[in-house]
Parts: sequence; structure tokens; C-alpha cells
Amino acid sequence: MPGIEKLGKIEVSQRAIASIAADAVLRSYGVVGMASVRLKDGLAEILRREQQDRGVAVSVKDGEVVIDLYVVVEYGTRVSEVGRNIAQTVKFAVERAIGVPVARVNVNVQGLRVSDRA
Repeated sequence: MPGIEKLGKIEVSQRAIASIAADAVLRSYGVVGMASVRLKDGLAEILRREQQDRGVAVSVKDGEVVIDLYVVVEYGTRVSEVGRNIAQTVKFAVERAIGVPVARVNVNVQGLRVSDRA
């Protein structure tokens, strides 16, 4: 368009996207916490609050964002429903925050735990 100068380029790091996604996961019903991408001795370790983005793997290829989440779900919840809710919540939050479509959100349930919440 005439009269509009191109000001530059905006890039959002994969770590920033992971942080947005982790925050959305933790606000989702049925989630006890985020787990590490790698299982330790076959057990899912819940990450501390400041490490939550380590439970998220983000890849960007050909302008498409793919997010892999590693979560621990509350025992007694319907895992499939919790997973579907997480995927929708994360997709919405990331797309709203960065303005780029999310092609896929993969939810990997690393374990089930009884929640500490009262």
C-alpha cells in the first residue's frame, strides 16, 4: 500500500510460545502440572512453576506452529476430555497472543496423580 512503510519484522521465540502454552495448560481443568519431556526412570516428575515451559516442545516449520505438551492429569478425570480441552485452550491462547495459526497441538499425558488442590 502506498504511504505505509515496512517497519521491520517481528519474531516470537519458541521459548515465548512455550511459556504461553504452559500458562494455558496450567489454567485447564484436570491438570495437576507439567511434566518433563523426558521421563525419569519411567516416572513423570511434575515441574516447578518456573520450569513449566520445559514441558512444552515447539516447532515452527513452513510458517506452521506445532506444539507438543507433556502433562500430568488429575486421577479420576476423563483423560480424553482433559486432553481435548487442553489442546483447544492452548491453540486459542497461542493464536491470540502471536497471531499465527497453530497447525497442531499434541497432548502427551505422562502420568496421573491425585491433585493437591483442596
